[in-house]
Amino acid sequence: MATLGTQNISTSYPQLLKVSGNTPFTGTLVAIASGDESSVSALEISTLGVRSSGTLNSAGATTLASSLAVTGAATFSSSLGVTGAATLSSSLGVTGVATFSTSINASSGTATIGTLSVGTATISTATIPLQLGAITFGSSITASTGTATIGTLSAGTATISTATIPTILGAVTFGSNITASTGTATIGTEIVSTSTIGTLNVSGIATVGSLEIGGSAGPTITKVSYGTAAFTLSTVQPHNLADTTTGTFALTGAALGDIVIGSIDSLGSTTGTAQIMTNFYPISSNVVRYAVIGKGATAGTVPAGTIFATAMRFTA
Repeated sequence: MATLGTQNISTSYPQLLKVSGNTPFTGTLVAIASGDESSVSALEISTLGVRSSGTLNSAGATTLASSLAVTGAATFSSSLGVTGAATLSSSLGVTGVATFSTSINASSGTATIGTLSVGTATISTATIPLQLGAITFGSSITASTGTATIGTLSAGTATISTATIPTILGAVTFGSNITASTGTATIGTEIVSTSTIGTLNVSGIATVGSLEIGGSAGPTITKVSYGTAAFTLSTVQPHNLADTTTGTFALTGAALGDIVIGSIDSLGSTTGTAQIMTNFYPISSNVVRYAVIGKGATAGTVPAGTIFATAMRFTA
């Protein structure tokens, strides 16, 4: 055994710390022991590093200038500062604040964190707590699999494979578009600039700028106008001896080129009419002319009633 002066360490200096055995420092880890080696500590040192074979505790903040590799569980009661990369093969539990200047790579296991401030984080599995308030996403959400159930969502761009949306009591306004590739979209009130929908059930009011009927080859209806007008002697011409009555009435929204369909509820009922031909057509903006032929009534009389007319505008 080595000596200190002419004294044996084991007999003269039992409380002096030394490396166990007679080997000096090398690249191999050796334990620190008492002078007489009656007890060997958990601390091991070498020319290449330091290791604790037992429990390693730090009373203050621990700052690592390089990387941290943990094969078991790492639990920090205060703060953790890592300037390099931290790779955890198991789990990480932080009860205080963890600040990472570069990245976290959790290849497996679960990371449960109270408050986390991260520059770049690569996480295989993330457990997100319940969000009671509104969530605002500045860029996008991508849900490649699974189901996203969201109470209140404000998002610029959201790509979701499967979404379960709760009952919406107010109006929903979409700035761009909705694409429902499969299934059925049931909407109370819809205000949409561009919408591609397979099946649409609307229980409330649907406001549509233009409606294409029959697919891409079908016509597009761009305007529908509806109105009523009085059909009495004070508002229309009496029919002449040729049994013809003509006149005009106002129909807001109608224009030249529209198709007008109309009816008069007093004709063909109990007025003794045998033959009736009615014709409705726009003669200018908001004005429609009608002609009634074959009323079968006495000259100068008009069976009082109401005109019901609808004007429709189509484009190819």
